[in-house]
Amino acid sequence: MFERLQKKWKVRGGQLVLILCTFAIGGSATGWLAKKIMNGLAIGQDWLWAVLYILLLTICWPLMVLLISIPFGQFRFFHLYIKKLGTRLGLGKAGPEENHEG
Repeated sequence: MFERLQKKWKVRGGQLVLILCTFAIGGSATGWLAKKIMNGLAIGQDWLWAVLYILLLTICWPLMVLLISIPFGQFRFFHLYIKKLGTRLGLGKAGPEENHEG
């Protein structure tokens, strides 16, 4: 599985470890931050709370992952990864630098 990711993302073993750590820490930090924000709102835990929580996660995740990627030295990878993800979701245009597999 790890070899497949290395080949897909065109990275070496050490960089793959840093990328996976960034995903893990960024995802955990996103959940923690979103929960803190939601606890500060006066909304009962019903359908509206769930919808807002999911929207908050969706908005915060790219920002948190980019922020976490800086100390790991993986900002370029995640910038291209999120840009490509946005393009796939129809949120941006594909450019020539988007040949990076993600």
